[in-house]
Amino acid sequence: MRKSNLYFAVAIIFLIFSNFSIVSAQKNSEYVKIFIGTAGDNGQVDPAACVPYGMARVCPDSDPRSHAGYDYDITKISGFSVNRISGIGCSGAGGNISIKPSLKETELYLDKNYEMAMPGYYITSLDNGVKAEFTATNNVAFEQYHYPIWKEALMSINFAASFTKVLDVKYEIVSDSEIQGYIQAGNTCDHGAYKLYFNLTTSRPFTVKSRTEREAELSFGSEGLKPVEVRVALSPINTETAKKENEKVKKLTFEQVKKQAADEWENILSRIELKGASEEDKIMFYTSLYRVFLSPANVTSLDGKFLGTDGGIYPIEDFTYYSSWSMWDTYRTKFPLITLLDSKNMRNFANSLCNLYAYGKKDWATKFESTPTVRTEHSIAVILDAYKKGITNINLTKAYEGMKKEMDNLPASRPDQALESCIDWWSMAQIAGILNKNEDAEKYSQKAKNTFIETWNKDFKNVDSTFSQMKDNGLYQGTRWQYRWALPQYLDYMTESLGKETLTSQLDYYFANNLFNQSNEVGLHAPYIFNRLGKYENSQKNIRRIIKEDLVHRYGGNAEYPKPYVGKPFRMATEGFMPEMDEDDGTMGAWYVFSTLGLYPLIVGESWYEITSPFFDNITIKLDNGKKINIKTKNRKSPDDVIKKVTFNKAPVSDFRIDHNELIKGGTLELEY
Repeated sequence: MRKSNLYFAVAIIFLIFSNFSIVSAQKNSEYVKIFIGTAGDNGQVDPAACVPYGMARVCPDSDPRSHAGYDYDITKISGFSVNRISGIGCSGAGGNISIKPSLKETELYLDKNYEMAMPGYYITSLDNGVKAEFTATNNVAFEQYHYPIWKEALMSINFAASFTKVLDVKYEIVSDSEIQGYIQAGNTCDHGAYKLYFNLTTSRPFTVKSRTEREAELSFGSEGLKPVEVRVALSPINTETAKKENEKVKKLTFEQVKKQAADEWENILSRIELKGASEEDKIMFYTSLYRVFLSPANVTSLDGKFLGTDGGIYPIEDFTYYSSWSMWDTYRTKFPLITLLDSKNMRNFANSLCNLYAYGKKDWATKFESTPTVRTEHSIAVILDAYKKGITNINLTKAYEGMKKEMDNLPASRPDQALESCIDWWSMAQIAGILNKNEDAEKYSQKAKNTFIETWNKDFKNVDSTFSQMKDNGLYQGTRWQYRWALPQYLDYMTESLGKETLTSQLDYYFANNLFNQSNEVGLHAPYIFNRLGKYENSQKNIRRIIKEDLVHRYGGNAEYPKPYVGKPFRMATEGFMPEMDEDDGTMGAWYVFSTLGLYPLIVGESWYEITSPFFDNITIKLDNGKKINIKTKNRKSPDDVIKKVTFNKAPVSDFRIDHNELIKGGTLELEY
């Protein structure tokens, strides 16, 4: 056996025995199957090696690529790049500093027989005999390339690689083992821009075979027994800071960094323990949970500085600054879940969002982003939600004038825009109240309520045949049926205008006739509205039906399917999601986690969770305040049974909802069937 193949065999054996040890130790990271959802347009997720909330996310980029760069079904690659955003639309963002362990004109293909990934680590074999493996710290990508012995070790680096438009790129060869520079590129959908400085070091000296303004071809010779290790440090500040980031990890070995990454993932994934779950249920649960913590990214430098969205460099105050937002999607589920499981970091996120209002915020991205990002609508609802759930050390005052400016310029010309803006005006009214700005509180409260009532009566109250149309209906990624349920904040008015019985029967009709769209965010919360209407069993039955049954799904991400998709929206397969369904940066993962836990934040900005039937017999949630929540079922004989009685610490819960601030005091939520 050649030594290169021997190395790879040893690596695979190590992974196998690592998995055995994981089983014996009951590590939750074992259940994360990273390749779920990585094939085709079925999730747009990736198997990148990274840490929770990391800037560096390194893996192959397929040729042609997906939004996240990687497509499981395509073996040809353009290289291995250091960053991306998981599960988003448009054409993605990132894909920078792409390395090929070959000359640039050489076509490279993955060998799928030797490809594996787990949280914090990725390994593969290529058709030219090179074995590649990756891990990462927060902002340093660690890349090892094992070349066949006695064969010249060649490498090409595309410093201008990007999933979006390249605005500027420069690099400088500092020595025979160091390159530094920067790339500036458009953000998602080419809205705004980000600029990343990098410092790249190699473990073996290189000679330059060729170079252009954007690319370089290197040779590491032909007699090296050790792999070529490349470390790419990223910084939004400058090249000097990127170099310091690389020097910070200089003494760490690849294996040490790999173990650190695995430990970080296990720490966050172990905050929920499940009993009474099948192997498949655990895989789907922990894989979904894993994707929640891929972003936002910690972009604070090691010397305590961050790039403001006005282009200025500022010292941090009393929190760590984060960036990389996909808020139109993630505000609904992801950040409420982080608030429950990782409240200490949620404070950092909320204050980082406040900084956007202070230094400059746009609905999508500014010209001075720290890392690839998407959009920031509904940030105000996330800030309010965190505050209402006990994270009160948030600098609302600093953000307030920026919030008002945004609120006074929200669009409402289309029915969907009016409803979306009502969410933010409603949130703004409460933040104004918290700050004792009573005139503003009344102003935005009335604006939200009056706009909702006008829009409801004109566009959504009276159902007609056009309500099921999605394409060319004048609304953004949803039908009138789906947008109809957008504001349960005003459910009292909706029931008053139609009658509770009529509204309930219409919601029943909506689900019975598969008019919902699980592939997009507009109506993700709709099954839980049954709880507020007193039809608790309807919530439970529809949630289980959506997750567990092969249903007829009529709608994709942007329009009706040409032919309806029949199946489950979440599957344990590389085509893990419905066609055209984006995972949306942890949004769908968080929806799945909440739904299978039996808790759901129906209204972002309220402290309540709706209680539904969990998919597991016994759940333990370990909070970062040291408390534990135990959710357990009693007398359940079938998964389809419905809850008859709810108690929390033996006290009855009559309306099937519980306050976050009571829940995090710890205790037992018992569900009797």
